[in-house]
Amino acid sequence: MLKHITWRRTVLLTISASVFLFASQAADAQTLRAAAMTPPDILRIANVGDAQISPNGQWVIYTVSTVEGNTTVSTLWLSRLGASTSAPTVQQPATTAWPNERSTSAPLLASDWIGSNPRWSPDSSKLAFLSDHNSHRGIWVVSLDNRQPRFIAEVQNTNFFITYAGESLAWAPDSKQIAYISATEETSEAPEGSASQDDPRVVDRIQYKSRTSFSDRRQTDVWITAIDKPEPHQLTSGRFYDHAISFSPTGDEIAFVSNHEPDPDANNNSDLFAVDLHGQVRQITATKGCEYDPEWSPDGKWIAYTATKRDVTTIDSVAEDAHVWVINAAGGTGRELTGKLDRRARDPHWLSTGNAILFLAGTGGQTVLYKVDVTNDGPAKPLFEYYFFPQAPVQSFELPEPRRGQMQVGSFSMFFGRNRTAYFALTVSDSDSPAEVWLGRIGEAGGNEQLRRLTNHNDALVRRWTISPPVAFTFKSFDATTVQGWLIKPAGWREDRKYPLILSIHGGPHGMSGWAFNSTFQVYAARGYAVLYLNPRGSSGYGQKFSDGTLNEWGGGDYKDLMIGVDEALRKYPWIDQNRMGVTGGSYGGFMTNWIITQTPRFKAAVSVASLSNLISFYSTSLYQDLIHAEFGGFPWDNYDLLWQWSPLRYVKQAQTPTLFIHGEQDNDVHITQAEEMYTALKRRGVGSVLLRYPREGHGLREPKHRVDALERTLAWFDRFLK
Repeated sequence: MLKHITWRRTVLLTISASVFLFASQAADAQTLRAAAMTPPDILRIANVGDAQISPNGQWVIYTVSTVEGNTTVSTLWLSRLGASTSAPTVQQPATTAWPNERSTSAPLLASDWIGSNPRWSPDSSKLAFLSDHNSHRGIWVVSLDNRQPRFIAEVQNTNFFITYAGESLAWAPDSKQIAYISATEETSEAPEGSASQDDPRVVDRIQYKSRTSFSDRRQTDVWITAIDKPEPHQLTSGRFYDHAISFSPTGDEIAFVSNHEPDPDANNNSDLFAVDLHGQVRQITATKGCEYDPEWSPDGKWIAYTATKRDVTTIDSVAEDAHVWVINAAGGTGRELTGKLDRRARDPHWLSTGNAILFLAGTGGQTVLYKVDVTNDGPAKPLFEYYFFPQAPVQSFELPEPRRGQMQVGSFSMFFGRNRTAYFALTVSDSDSPAEVWLGRIGEAGGNEQLRRLTNHNDALVRRWTISPPVAFTFKSFDATTVQGWLIKPAGWREDRKYPLILSIHGGPHGMSGWAFNSTFQVYAARGYAVLYLNPRGSSGYGQKFSDGTLNEWGGGDYKDLMIGVDEALRKYPWIDQNRMGVTGGSYGGFMTNWIITQTPRFKAAVSVASLSNLISFYSTSLYQDLIHAEFGGFPWDNYDLLWQWSPLRYVKQAQTPTLFIHGEQDNDVHITQAEEMYTALKRRGVGSVLLRYPREGHGLREPKHRVDALERTLAWFDRFLK
C-alpha cells in the first residue's frame, strides 16, 4: 500500500511539475514574443524542406538552408523516429505504434559539408545526395553506419531553364545502382562561335537566355552508375532536355520527361519516355499537352503523372491546372483521375496497394495532401485536412486538444508499414510558423491521425517575435465571384487609432497567397502597417475557371477584384486610414502595381518589384515568350492592339503615385528594361520615382544583403509617403 501511495504521489508531482513547466514556458514565450521583426530578421529563419522518410520508417532526412555571411547554404539533417539512438535494422519495416518520443535532430555530416536532394536507398542503409566538396561536384553516397561520404559520379549542370525539372536522382530497387540527370555539351552543328565564343556572341535559337545569363549549349541526359564500383554510363542523348526520372520497380527501365518537338524552343510539349539499361528509348505519351512528375506503380504496370491538355502551354506561370493521370506503362491513352477535384495537382505518389495515389494540391490558400482512387471514378479526398498541433513537437507532453487551423504542405514522402499503413514525413508551415518537418499516418481504411511536429528549428525565433496572425475573409466581386483575402493587423494594434495599409499582390498571375508564414508581411506589421493580400481571379487554388480569369485581360477582372477587396477591408476594418495606403508586388504583382498606379490615385506610394510595363517589348526580351502565346492567344504582330491595351505604359499619363522600382540587373524572366520603361516615363512626367538596380540578381533577389537592403528601402519609401 505504501508503495502504491508513493508511486501515486510521484506521478502527481511529475504531472504538476510538467504543468508548471509548461505554464512557465508559455509565460516566458509571451515575454519573449515582445520583440518586433526587423528586416535583418528575415535572414535568421531556417528554411526546412525536402523531408524524406526512410523506407524502413526509422529515419527522416531533410534539408536546412541558412544564411552564412552573404551566402545561403544547405545542410542535411537527420532525425531518428523514436527514442532509441541505435542504428536502424536494415530492411525491417517498423511494426510498433507511431513513436511518442523522438531523438534530437542533428546534422548528418561534418560542418564543412553542404548538401541537397537527399534520397534513401530502398534498403534504408545509404543516402545519396548532391554536393560540391573537395573539387568534386556531383553525387555522393553515405552509409549510416560510418557517415563518411563517398564520391560516386560527377554531375554537370545546364543553366537552361527547365520547367518543373522533377527528380534528378533515382535509386534502382536493389540499391546497387543509381540513375541521375547530368548535362552534356551539344554536339550538333551550330554556327561557328555560337557554342563557346563570347566575342561576338552568335545567337541562333529562340530560348537563348537562361534566368540570369545566356543559355549554354548543354543538354541534360539520363545516366546510371553502380554504387560499389562506380562507372557512369550515359543512357540517353540528343538535342533534348531529359529530366524528372523514376526507376521502375522491376529495375529494368527509367521513366523520364522530355520535349522531342522538332523545335522544342518554339513549342513547349513535354511527354513521358522510358529508357532501358542498354539505352533503348521508347515514348509512352504523345499528347498536345505537357506531362510531368512520372512515378511507377508498385507492380510496374502503370505510371502516374500530372499533365495539362491545352495545345499551348507556357514554360512558366501556366494558367491551366495540371491534374493527376495514369497510363499503362506500355503506353496508350492516359486516364485523368482528378478532373472532379478542379484543383492544380503536383507530386503524385502511389500507395503500396497500387489502388490509390496521393498528391498535393492548392485550395483556398492552403496546400494539402489528397488521395484519389485509381480503380473507381470517385472524387479525390483531402488527408490531414486542418488537424495539427501548431506549436507542439512530438514529445511525451503534448497539448491536450488539436487545433483546427490552416496549413501549407511543401513536400511529402512516405513508407509503408504492416497492415498497409502509410507513414508520412511532410514539411508544413502555417501563418504563425515557418516550415518544419511533421509526421502523420493513415491506415488502409482511413482513420486519419492528426499531424505531429518533428523538428523545431525556428521555435526560438518565433517565440522572440511579435507575430501578427492574419484574419481571412471573403467578398463578392463585381460579377458575384467569391474572392478570398487576408488582413494582418499592425503590431500593437489599438482600436482607437488609425493605421496605414499596404496592399501586397502575388506573382503569377497564377500564384496563390494563403496561410504560409510570410516574414516580409510580419516586418511590415511590426513597422506599424496593416497588410492586405488577396487571391484575385487568375490565382490558382479555386478551380480552372477562376485561374483563367486573367486570360486576354491582364488588369481586367483581377484589378476590379483587388479594388473591391480594398473597399471591403476599409468597410470591415474602419481603423484603416484610406488616405494612407500603399501598394506593392513582385513579377506579375509588379505588373499589377504598375497597372494600379495608372488606373487610380488612391494609393499614395508604390513599390514595384521585378515588374512588367509593356507587354509588347516583354514578349521579345523575356526567356518565356510563350507566356504571351498562352495568355493572349497569339503573337504581338497579330495581337498588337490587345497587348498594348493591357500594358501599364500606355496609361502612364494618368499616374500620380510616387513609385520605387526594384529590379535585378540580370533578370531574364522579366528584363530590367521593363522597369526602365516605366521609370523613365514617370520621371519624364514629373512623378516621383526611383529605380533600384541590383547587380548579379535575377528574378527575385538571392544575395542576403540585397534582400535586406530591398526590404529596408521598401519600408523607408512607404514611411516617407504614408507616415
